[in-house]
Amino acid sequence: MSPELQWQAVMARDRRFDGAFVYAVRTTGIYCRPSCASRKPRRERVAFFVKPSDAEHAWFRSCRRCRPRDVTLVDPDVGVVVRVCRAIESATNGRPTLSVLGRLAGKSPFSLQRTFSRIVGVSPQKYAEAFRMSRMKALLRKGETITGALYGAGFCSPSRVYGRPAGMTPGEYRSRGAAVTISFTTVGTSLGWLLVAATDRGVCAVRLGDSDTGLIAELRSEFDAADIRPDGKRLEGYAEALRRHLDEHRPAPDLPLDVRTTAFQARVWQVLRKIPYGETRSYSEIAQALGAPRSVRAVARACATNPAALLIPCHRVVAADGKLSGYRWGLDRKRKLLEGEQ
Repeated sequence: MSPELQWQAVMARDRRFDGAFVYAVRTTGIYCRPSCASRKPRRERVAFFVKPSDAEHAWFRSCRRCRPRDVTLVDPDVGVVVRVCRAIESATNGRPTLSVLGRLAGKSPFSLQRTFSRIVGVSPQKYAEAFRMSRMKALLRKGETITGALYGAGFCSPSRVYGRPAGMTPGEYRSRGAAVTISFTTVGTSLGWLLVAATDRGVCAVRLGDSDTGLIAELRSEFDAADIRPDGKRLEGYAEALRRHLDEHRPAPDLPLDVRTTAFQARVWQVLRKIPYGETRSYSEIAQALGAPRSVRAVARACATNPAALLIPCHRVVAADGKLSGYRWGLDRKRKLLEGEQ
């Protein structure tokens, strides 16, 4: 399973992935199951392992709260999806066809497509494309040539990469983002520090946190191939508009966005931006609005990976019973945001 998918499961505390892998936090020396209720760690501090014994071999200790050694897979289909993910990731010559993956999973191509999309949120084809792109970027960061990284990641031709509609080109990644500049600024608010970051095309990140240094470190970790620099003068208007929206309940600013996203995430975020100020929707209501009522967990993952707090108001999504559920920037902040909007 790709680290991106594993991280999404951890952020969503998705119980279906318990038993599929464990994650360890380097600063605490402890490993947990994906659904562990402990405080969510920073991404750069996390390592993933297939089995508890692998984590222990790396000198991590089992969490006493979630007891990851005692868990088995809750959803048998997750085991099927894990096998398919590993088959996709281990393929050396292109992408396995849906028929080949179906035979491996013991399912018809149609059944596998439906099961995979339900659990992962995208089709096997989209997952394979995302994984190959991630592997290509990793090779480029290690110093591989552009051609070597393209074919080493499993792309059959350069056009499969350069023809994509968004994201950095391989050349930009090869030069460690020299052609891509991300400006940022931070400002104090009633809910802690707020960071705003933007490319020349629009806002790529809005985050809330306990310290400005922590937010900046997370930004540099996520956009590690870009030229990241402070520019309070350029982003002062953006930051002040968001602060007023947060602290003084002014209307949400209509700022341009430049966020990395899948087609499904984009659809979810579009629906979130239509939720009126002061109102909430359940995850199931969002799924219904998308015309995909069974995609509730995929909707939750899209909310958990929202890169732009406030501009994409995922804090307005609650559980079916009205109770607060996970929030990337902390449940206490989510509660205060909703109370302020009321």
